[in-house]
Amino acid sequence: MRVLFVSTPSPTHFTPLVSLAWALRSAGHDVVVACQPDVVGAVASAGLNAVSIGEAFGGEARLLAGLPAGQRPLEARPRPPRETMGGYGRVWMAHALSVFDDYLDVARRYRPDLIVSDPLEYCALLVGGVLGVPVVQHRWGVDVFSGMARREVRPAFGPMCERLGLPELPEPDVVLDPCPPSLQDPETEPGWPIRFVPFNGNGTLPPWLYTEPAASRPRVVVTIGGSLALNGVPLMRSILRAFESLPHLEAVATVDAAYRDEIGPVAANVRMIDPVPLHLLLDKCAAVVHHGGAGTTMTAGAFGLPQLVLAQLADHFGHGDRIAQVGAGIAVDNADGQNDSGLLAGEIDRLLSGPGFAEAARDLAEEIRRMPSPAQVTADLVARVGGSARQ
Repeated sequence: MRVLFVSTPSPTHFTPLVSLAWALRSAGHDVVVACQPDVVGAVASAGLNAVSIGEAFGGEARLLAGLPAGQRPLEARPRPPRETMGGYGRVWMAHALSVFDDYLDVARRYRPDLIVSDPLEYCALLVGGVLGVPVVQHRWGVDVFSGMARREVRPAFGPMCERLGLPELPEPDVVLDPCPPSLQDPETEPGWPIRFVPFNGNGTLPPWLYTEPAASRPRVVVTIGGSLALNGVPLMRSILRAFESLPHLEAVATVDAAYRDEIGPVAANVRMIDPVPLHLLLDKCAAVVHHGGAGTTMTAGAFGLPQLVLAQLADHFGHGDRIAQVGAGIAVDNADGQNDSGLLAGEIDRLLSGPGFAEAARDLAEEIRRMPSPAQVTADLVARVGGSARQ
């Protein structure tokens, strides 16, 4: 059958869907990804084919433009109340309204039997409704807002749905959930389970991982993803300074060369390296310090590693909350705490020496391994689509 993947214009929104796309291709199905230029590189890195639509969205630049000078997201906008989280859907509603006609044109030409999207890509729901094609939404991880966001934006889609002959913004036919049940937010509606398979892009293994002697100290990976570009240098500096009082640990931090002078000197037990796909680094490390992104949280979870989560925005807070709730890590969700290197040093030390974190992290990894593989889910989806698909 023909499967059209549709992604909001952020590479990290697409990469959690890659393992399903691989499974579909391995089962003999045709897969094409419709996306804006922002995501084309991520699609290529996964060995998949893309149709590039329209202009680049530039989500990171938009976020940065909305921040006061020198402030990162958490400093500018402290943690929002849960009941307001649906408001994140408004950004992607406006996006869908602006690009829908182009996506519909691509879908009409491609004639998909199935559409797969991330949980905030409303074009997929509209295209599926117009063409009568089943739509699968694939969550990223802990989901604290997609259902709430869909309900909040539904009225605003009324005029477009009327023009398209739809009663309202359709619901997805299937929601796939890679988040293990113990970690998922308890207020989130259940979905079809699918095992999370780490993929953070492709790249070259750092040679020192295999050419240097094994680390004599526990290794902690530090990454804050795109948050580093969002005025995140002071946060990275704060984290790395914490290791000055932790000489019994080794820190490996992913920091683009453009930011290293601004970060300044680091302790002898800190190694700054170029960004590299996270799943290439974690096999030989003891813990991860990160910003709470879904891909990072779920990748560290799949490797069974304790996590210190320093949430910055959106669903980062949900990931930090749930990691702490299941005992697999610690969350610091306020700017003052994150800016305090002494506090962070204490939390990192507690993460590695405190009772229960490592065991809970291993339990989480085992729960992920027990979830249905993407290959199994592919077979179930094919059965769901049934005879309508062109084999």
